[in-house]
Amino acid sequence: MSRKLEGKVALVTGSGRGIGRQIALKLASEGASLVVNDLDDGPGAETVAEIEAIGGKAIACNGDVTKDGFAERFVQAGIDTYGGLDIIVNNAGYTWDNVIQKMSDEQWMAILNVHLTAPFRIMRAASRFIRETARKEASEGREVFRKVVNISSTSGVYGNAGQANYSAAKAGIVGLTKAMAKEWGRYKVNVNAVAFGLIMTRLTEAPAHGGATIDIAGREIAVGVRPEVLKNAETMIPLGRGGRPEEAAGSVYLLCIPESDYISGQVIQVTGGRP
Repeated sequence: MSRKLEGKVALVTGSGRGIGRQIALKLASEGASLVVNDLDDGPGAETVAEIEAIGGKAIACNGDVTKDGFAERFVQAGIDTYGGLDIIVNNAGYTWDNVIQKMSDEQWMAILNVHLTAPFRIMRAASRFIRETARKEASEGREVFRKVVNISSTSGVYGNAGQANYSAAKAGIVGLTKAMAKEWGRYKVNVNAVAFGLIMTRLTEAPAHGGATIDIAGREIAVGVRPEVLKNAETMIPLGRGGRPEEAAGSVYLLCIPESDYISGQVIQVTGGRP
């Protein structure tokens, strides 16, 4: 049985854990060679090992996606290792919530940098390869499609109290997606976004006020949602529960396969039916 992404090269940020790991595993299971990434070396190496265990190919390019020079290093890793670049999934991110009167400039900029500036830099770093390769393919009479999938959120579509920074960043990635779909259409690049609703990951499942934190570049960031809030949220989802990371990954996969070659500039909400 042929695999839909055989021979493709895919870059996925934030793929050491959660949704990103599931995206990387799904793309690899369909034949793509992966460049995975995590802030920390351990989770990135674990994803590489999982992909290799299923017979796939993967390397890790770990580090902070917001740091100067990361985007160029990440893109070049795929080109140098596999000789190409076909799929970019801008997934890395986290939340750092507060009401606006208590939100610092550091909180605001940190979230905009990881969710909006980092994807912009990665696409900019990939632009030379994309332009030159697409022109060569066109001169040979070949139509080869490439894919960019940016991860947004329903907070970026509707807003969410206590998340001015995250909502603004995720709305911004929608605008960037739509702009790049127009800019890169001539190079046969489909640029789309998925806006996730409630997906059950470490950022949502841990108790919000039980001391659960994650370390982001030396900052201890509180994570989690109170159980009663989660329960209430799930009652509003027509499918009756939050999504699983592998289900979230499935929506990204749909935008990476040949069947999506005429879909571009779209934002697909992945919410279990919740409007």
